Amino acid sequence: MAQITCQFVRPDKLIYEGPVASLVLATHTGELGVWPGHAAEICALGDGVVRLTRLPEDGGGVDKVIISGGYAEIDNDVVIILADHARWSDDIEPAVVRETRAKAEADRDALAESDHRRAYYENKIAWCDLLLKHAE
Repeated sequence: MAQITCQFVRPDKLIYEGPVASLVLATHTGELGVWPGHAAEICALGDGVVRLTRLPEDGGGVDKVIISGGYAEIDNDVVIILADHARWSDDIEPAVVRETRAKAEADRDALAESDHRRAYYENKIAWCDLLLKHAE
């Protein structure tokens, strides 16, 4: 069976490296399906879910990774995903995410409206909201 070699990286660690049957990327313009033999392409990733379909010999099924931002390079049977933020969907602890979100809101609200550091907290809050939306 044809397969794709996938390397999935976020800034602090390698998320996944190995073969997949296919995958679906979350881009700024919608979802992009990738199968073996896909034309070369580089695309900007948006906010959403990347779905990795395992090979039948690896048990089949679909693994989901929640992402926010980044890029993907597709070249025939190789896909390299460089995500700004990424977390396995089954690795989300809603209580921890809610606590992190509440702290980010408090830290943001402690800053003046004109303080440029508020953007950091706004992004953190948006990431928490995305994780909570897709928590399994």
